[in-house]
Amino acid sequence: MSDTTAPDPAAPDTIVLVHGLWMTPRSWRGWKERYEGKGYTVLTPGYPGFEIEVEALRENPDLIAELTVPGTVDHIAAQIEALDKPPIIMGHSFGGTLTQLLLARGLGAAGVVVDSAPTEGVRVNPLSQVRSLFPALKNPANAHRAVGFTPEEFHYAFANTLTREESDAVWQEFAIPAPGRWVWAYGLIANFKPGKQETWVDYDADRAPLLFIGGEKDHIMPPSVNRSNAKHYAKSPALTEYHEFPGRSHWICAEPGWEEVADYALQWALAHARPATVSA
Repeated sequence: MSDTTAPDPAAPDTIVLVHGLWMTPRSWRGWKERYEGKGYTVLTPGYPGFEIEVEALRENPDLIAELTVPGTVDHIAAQIEALDKPPIIMGHSFGGTLTQLLLARGLGAAGVVVDSAPTEGVRVNPLSQVRSLFPALKNPANAHRAVGFTPEEFHYAFANTLTREESDAVWQEFAIPAPGRWVWAYGLIANFKPGKQETWVDYDADRAPLLFIGGEKDHIMPPSVNRSNAKHYAKSPALTEYHEFPGRSHWICAEPGWEEVADYALQWALAHARPATVSA
């Protein structure tokens, strides 16, 4: 695919980038600048209360601990619904889960999830994932707290393809605690509770086309998790595809070579996006 500009009035002209846990909209800095350079309007909505910077959020653990998944989905959905036409929605990590929940509401012209955390029903839990999430899961009381990674834990879970020195610099600039209840509630626990949980989606329903992108070296959300999540949509009439980038960690959106991932995601979304209804 060659040109990524969008002269067609029915094509998406806005891209919504949804960040994941332990991160803020700051983590999308490179993608936002790259897509804006191609002429797109780019929104990087934070979770409720995330209008402040990384450093201020670190000083407000109660704000983080009290976040809910439904409230966050509602918060982002309201911004998407205010747009003139459906955007491309992209999400990283738990932002991928949120993206799937947004698509399930009928939002978006196309979706791309990168190293996505799974929605309810995905029962693949590789050992590297369990080890990565252990800091949050080792104490049930963490379900009511904001839980952060130490630099060492962050290096294993997020940035294992970087040197420890490089990873520590990423941790210092970008990392914040995450709401422990989300880690406890997502797939690992939701799969064993009766009824529909906060990350449930109707896998068989129609929705906008969806691409899963996996990173071969990702520890916290390994390719097997993303492949399984994608396969759950097998009965949906909507297009679902999976693409894997070799040698990439969970820090795939900013580690060296991130531009290739960003360009692939955009090209795929533009090629498969549902056209908007344009008034005559």
